[in-house]
Amino acid sequence: MTAKVYSEEETKQRLEKELPHWVLENGWIRRKYKTSGWKATLMVVNTVGHLAEAAWHHPDLTVSYAFLIVKLCTHDAKGITDKDFELAGKIEQVVGWQPASEGGALEGTPNEDARFKYIKYD
Repeated sequence: MTAKVYSEEETKQRLEKELPHWVLENGWIRRKYKTSGWKATLMVVNTVGHLAEAAWHHPDLTVSYAFLIVKLCTHDAKGITDKDFELAGKIEQVVGWQPASEGGALEGTPNEDARFKYIKYD
């Protein structure tokens, strides 16, 4: 089965609507996650790695001390497909999860204390 490859304009429209923190850049959809430091970056890398492996769709990653860049493109289709949008959406959902905003028993990471800071949420 051949996957639909989205045009540049279609990709930009979907990103604007579904994934506003992602951009189209040189044939890839890309997102930069800012973290509070190396430990947090490694946790995000491992999360993205788990999701990618479970989905069997693997992004390119740029890993640095306080950020991670995730780039997605469907190589065999030579463009952006639903695989890219779906994995990006799942990454956004999991990495961007803020339990405290749900009002349940989970209070989330205490960002006020530098010892526990994690993701720099948008």
